[in-house]
Amino acid sequence: MAELIISVSGLRGIVGETLTPEVAIRYAAAFSALAPQGTFVITHDGRASGEMLRRAIEAGLQAVGRDTADAGVAATPTTGVLVRELRAAGGIQISASHNPAQYNGLKLFSHDGRVIPAGPGKDVLEQYQSGDVDWVAHDRLGASYECTDSLSAHLAAVLATIDVERIRSRRFRVLLDSNHGAGSLLGRPLLEELGCMVTVLGEEPSGQFAHTPEPTAENLAGVLAAVTKAGAQVGFCQDPDADRLAVIDESGRYLGEEYTLAMCVDHVLRQTKGPIVANCSTSRMSQDLAERYGVDFQRSAVGEANVVDAMLETGAVFGGEGNGGPIDPHVGMVRDSFVGMAQLLDAMAARELPISQLADGLPRYEIVKTRISLAKEKVSAALDALEQHFADATADRLDGLRLDWPRGWLLVRASNTEPIVRAVAEASDAAEATRWCREAAEVLGSV
Repeated sequence: MAELIISVSGLRGIVGETLTPEVAIRYAAAFSALAPQGTFVITHDGRASGEMLRRAIEAGLQAVGRDTADAGVAATPTTGVLVRELRAAGGIQISASHNPAQYNGLKLFSHDGRVIPAGPGKDVLEQYQSGDVDWVAHDRLGASYECTDSLSAHLAAVLATIDVERIRSRRFRVLLDSNHGAGSLLGRPLLEELGCMVTVLGEEPSGQFAHTPEPTAENLAGVLAAVTKAGAQVGFCQDPDADRLAVIDESGRYLGEEYTLAMCVDHVLRQTKGPIVANCSTSRMSQDLAERYGVDFQRSAVGEANVVDAMLETGAVFGGEGNGGPIDPHVGMVRDSFVGMAQLLDAMAARELPISQLADGLPRYEIVKTRISLAKEKVSAALDALEQHFADATADRLDGLRLDWPRGWLLVRASNTEPIVRAVAEASDAAEATRWCREAAEVLGSV
């Protein structure tokens, strides 16, 4: 049986095996015990198990005296906006992100509408592991309320960041692949509000995915042809909870997720100068763009909460992760596919260029990703050996080991759940990135 995956921002598991109603109730109760007073917003991403888990979590929270606001199916970034809009004590998004249909999970939001930071997340985990729950008497039970409008605040926030009329005047033809996740609920209204002629694939949020959920090139092979068949000028592809966005150009070419953030950064910095933040496994394109526009760039450890911490510390104007997760502080401190769609359409309209040329105008790199088997007890010594082997590189231990050269970088990080390390390399030449990963595997294998 697979293990329950627990991080500082939530948990994830296989429904009926590692993720049961009891686990969900106790984890939500642990979160409640450490949150300020107030209501909790509950949402889910459309998976078949989402409604069952919502009812269980709602009952559990009411049993510890908490009121709940049921916002039904909603995207993860929408949950963050709702928490702020309703001035809630926190939020719980029921989602397994890009994992297959048998998975589900809980993502926790603090009262300010962001995924909880590492410190509070660790406290929740310890509270959950203690097993202590303070159930309340019958006369102190919480109540449940229905949130009847989950979209308006998020839609308004996104529209406020772009030139709506400029986009409307172009009447873009857009294909949106929501893959039966939560993305279409706001995706279609947003695109239609922007005057787009929209074709939506997987519009019903049923969780019955038409293809493997993670929006990679391999998984989106069938969508590529659909973009050209629809005559679309751009294809937008979301993961089930719609915090990630991959892009397909007008010729059916998969641009991918790394380009989502970089193209957004380019467009934002053309209008507003300020710091940019990305995690240490994100393409160097965003760093190069920050240098091009003369603004500060900061790397964070991998993980949305770490990116947000760095954005708050630096006063960043934009940030995100290279998995297609742009973060606009004017909308919310959450990865947001709708921010990505709006910014890219605005860039196309402002520069009067197709999405293909926006991508081709960016610095060009090739990323290679590999997995290397390694026992956890060997990781520390292995990273030391790797740093010695690549003595000509600049080493950084912010998150695992990152090695930087003028022509590229290599990041090696241990998995929290498996006896492996992940090696990611980026260079202008794919052969060089592949060589770094191969050498890393050889060094680690010798420890």
